[in-house]
Amino acid sequence: MDPKLLELLVCPVTKGPLRFDRERQELLSHSARLAYPVRDGIPILLENEARTLDDSELEG
Repeated sequence: MDPKLLELLVCPVTKGPLRFDRERQELLSHSARLAYPVRDGIPILLENEARTLDDSELEG
């Protein structure tokens, strides 16, 4: 994921920062406890497409 693009993107729920998880190809919003998928290099920033982060993922 392009670092400049990541700087511009925010969580659509909280408007907070996102962190890219390269291994899972997801954008993580700790404040919303959501992980948004990145498919074919395109971030899917839709709440209904996101999965909920569990406590162990929020610690790391």
